Amino acid sequence: MGYHQRVGSRGSGRERGMRKRQKAKSKEKATKRGSVGSYVSEEDVVQTSGEIVDRTLKSLRNLGNQVFALSPFSEHFGRWLVDLRVVLSEFESTPVLSVDDQFLKERSEILSNVELELEKRRSEEASCDAAIKSLSANRILVERIEEECNAKTRNVERKKEVEVKRLSSKVEDIREELDRIARMKTGIFRGVSKKAKAKKETEATERLNLAQKEVDSAEQGFAAEQERLQAEYEKRKQPLVEQVRVEEKEVENQDVDGSLETRQAACEALVNAVNALVERKNQSAKA
Repeated sequence: MGYHQRVGSRGSGRERGMRKRQKAKSKEKATKRGSVGSYVSEEDVVQTSGEIVDRTLKSLRNLGNQVFALSPFSEHFGRWLVDLRVVLSEFESTPVLSVDDQFLKERSEILSNVELELEKRRSEEASCDAAIKSLSANRILVERIEEECNAKTRNVERKKEVEVKRLSSKVEDIREELDRIARMKTGIFRGVSKKAKAKKETEATERLNLAQKEVDSAEQGFAAEQERLQAEYEKRKQPLVEQVRVEEKEVENQDVDGSLETRQAACEALVNAVNALVERKNQSAKA
């Protein structure tokens, strides 16, 4: 009995020693696992921080290159600004990369500037809308003036045609009369003396010249009336044509998204601000 008790005592001592060594090993392993776990956790934080920065920069560049295909382009400004603020808000709210006062100041200035520029573009588009309406109205006025001028010009041409035809017919009658006079035989037995024939020819020639002058005068008169009409309508039309040209140029310039350059510059400035923040964080960590 006593032997078994002594053996039991030694066995119990060995068991206690083994348990102590196992606890020590378990503690050591736990410590090692804790150290490895801490290292992995820090690595995950670094990776997450880098991913957030990359995602933010990508989103900013995408917004900077976003083109609004259809006018009015100002209808897209509000949504674009909301998207931009969402990207910045997500970046600033991340717990793994805190932003500093310098970044917040730069961000606020950039947002303020781009909002002002887009507001200017919105006003310009509103002015363009008015120009489009004015352009349409002025084009109609120009067409009406041209139609009125053409109608009056045609009326003058019809009058000219009738009058010149009448006077030309008179000229032809006198020429025929001169031909008859020229064919007349003179002599004692012809009933017409040379003197009488010459007198008839002189009188007919004078009437012919007068009739021809009437034709020429009528043609000149109608040509002067047409020129006067043309000058009058050009005087009325020219200011409208100039206005149409100015408005067409203004409207043409609005066919392209003029806000693109402004938005690109703003997003590039924000990209630089993010990169500068990361650089400051890295310098601070090294110090």
